[in-house]
Amino acid sequence: MEQSHPAGKMTSRKEGRVGTLIFDNPARHNAVSLEMWEAARGILLDFAADPGIRVVVLTGAGGKAFVSGADISKFEDERATREAVLRYNATTEGVYSTIATFPKPTLAQIQGYCLGGGLNLAVCCDLRFCSTGSKFALPAAKLGLGYGYAGLKRYIDTIGPSHTKDIFFSARQLGADEAFSMGLVDRVLPDLELAPFVKEYAEGIASNAPLTVGALKQIAVEVLKPESERDLARMADLVARCFASEDYVEGRRAFLEKRKPIFTGK
Repeated sequence: MEQSHPAGKMTSRKEGRVGTLIFDNPARHNAVSLEMWEAARGILLDFAADPGIRVVVLTGAGGKAFVSGADISKFEDERATREAVLRYNATTEGVYSTIATFPKPTLAQIQGYCLGGGLNLAVCCDLRFCSTGSKFALPAAKLGLGYGYAGLKRYIDTIGPSHTKDIFFSARQLGADEAFSMGLVDRVLPDLELAPFVKEYAEGIASNAPLTVGALKQIAVEVLKPESERDLARMADLVARCFASEDYVEGRRAFLEKRKPIFTGK
């Protein structure tokens, strides 16, 4: 099923157990307007609420960019005043935090430019796969933009403080190989192999036990919180639910019967 959001140029589709969110503004290398950010969050919430969706892929339309950041042509309308900036930042952070704490695995499929807000989106995802010609940059220092605690923490959690400072201080552009070497992406593939790889990878995750995968995702989110804020009881409960599930019985039976398990998430 494919659903378009013409006002925000966002497209979503559901194929089996995989939901895909597409930033669709190829004429501007998928630069994102405020309306697009708002539409994106709505799509993500729909994916989260749909029990049939087990994995979410984020990607860009057109083959030349994942997301090239904010649509600067709309800055005078969307970010010209302090109040407008606060609204814009709250909207974008709502999308970033939704992805970062999403209850299901999220994969970034990156082909081409991944800049600014696009790089923020990618870092919020659990895993990032890119094509060999992809380019990465965080140009905030060339635009006079400020980045707060939540955004910087996600970079430091992903690639460490030194690489984070390098990307932010220099505002330079990185190629795919350098991005891979610093842990910014998890795999680099030829252009024609990227989409088939991500599709197969996502379907592989979707075929695994959703309670186990979901528990791992949520516990990983807890681990990255400051120690005083971690909910140890919730983490223990998530593990206990896996062992008490019908899927745990199915997994054992399938192993003994030498067949592929069929997990229902119960």
